[in-house]
Amino acid sequence: MRAVIQRVSRASVTIDNEKVASIGSGLLILLGIVNDDTQEDIQWLSRKIANLRVFQDDNGVMNRSLLEVDGDAIVVSQFTLHASTKKGNRPSYIKAAKPDIAIPLYDHFVKQLEGDLNKAVQTGQFGADMKVELLNDGPVTIIIDSKNSE
Repeated sequence: MRAVIQRVSRASVTIDNEKVASIGSGLLILLGIVNDDTQEDIQWLSRKIANLRVFQDDNGVMNRSLLEVDGDAIVVSQFTLHASTKKGNRPSYIKAAKPDIAIPLYDHFVKQLEGDLNKAVQTGQFGADMKVELLNDGPVTIIIDSKNSE
C-alpha cells in the first residue's frame, strides 16, 4: 500500500462539477493499493499517517501530528501510484489491484484512519474521474509504502 501525503492549507475533490469533499488544514492522502496488501498494511499505514509529525509546533518545527493539530483528511484512491515505467514510455498498471480487491481495502483503510483520528475522513469516489485541488502547505509531500515499513 503506497500513499502520497500532502500537508495542505485546503483541499477538495470535485466529480462532475460537484464538490464531494473539502477540508481546510490537514492532509490530502493519495492511496494506491496492490493485490497483496493486507490488514497489517492498512493498520500500519493508517497509524503512521495519523501520527506523522509534519505540522509545526510553537517553535516553527515540524513536530506535531494530524492528531495533535486536530486536522482533517481526504483520502483519494489513485492506482497510478503503482505505475511501472521500466519499459517504454507508456506506464503499466499491472501491479495495481483491480477494483474487486482494491475497493474493500480502500474502504477499510478509510475506516481505520477514521478510528485512528477519532473523526470522519472525507474521500473521493473510487474509480471516478476526479478533479483534486489543493494548496500544498510548505510544500510538504511525503511518500510512504507499507512494503518498506522497516
